[in-house]
Amino acid sequence: MNETHEQLRAVGTATVSMQLLKRGIRHHAIAGVKPLSPDQGCVVGAAYTLRFLPLREDLSDPSVLGAPGYGPRVAIEECPPGAILAVEARGIATTGTLGDILAARLAKRGVAAVVADGAVRDGKGVAATGLPVWSLGAAAPASITELSGGAVQGPIACGNVTIFPGDILVCDGDGVVVVPQAIAAEVAADAVEQDRFERWVQARVLEGRATIGLYPPNPDTKAEYEAWKASGGKTP
Repeated sequence: MNETHEQLRAVGTATVSMQLLKRGIRHHAIAGVKPLSPDQGCVVGAAYTLRFLPLREDLSDPSVLGAPGYGPRVAIEECPPGAILAVEARGIATTGTLGDILAARLAKRGVAAVVADGAVRDGKGVAATGLPVWSLGAAAPASITELSGGAVQGPIACGNVTIFPGDILVCDGDGVVVVPQAIAAEVAADAVEQDRFERWVQARVLEGRATIGLYPPNPDTKAEYEAWKASGGKTP
């Protein structure tokens, strides 16, 4: 994991979300997805994208699952180690986008996580693989009951958010936010500073300070914080 990823992982989705908002990017949180297991922590990685299409019966016969070039199977074998498989499943929570066998394969290959605006099959089995998953939950039917497999490594709409291959996904207990690749480094650096300031503010609140003028800071609070940093920032 590179420095930018480490910084984003250290601060989490809420702080990253505010940094994106400050840059005018409001549509960045993937709607509805939650951790499949409660102990997945924070995972950060570059997106490898997979798109499902609306059901078309001639494209969703069970025989297609073994067809050469079938997108969902290509993704399982080509998503790079450390990347996050980002899946557009059209917000359909009543059919699984992958099950325990495919999750085990992804985990074995070192894929960091799966994010899908759809469900998974064999939820307990998927969780048992140790692969972190953010999804709409679990469902028994296979994907081909309601979806057709599409292409990999193109733009997708996941949870009503646009994701391009290589965009950075930050995933934790609050959900998933998408950071455009081009601004990921600056977002990460500013998020670290925001986190430092907010921890300083939290210490002041615990001392009994009121939030008005403290958060957001007025000029006096800014000066106090800068003086604290200049002193080494070792004690709240």
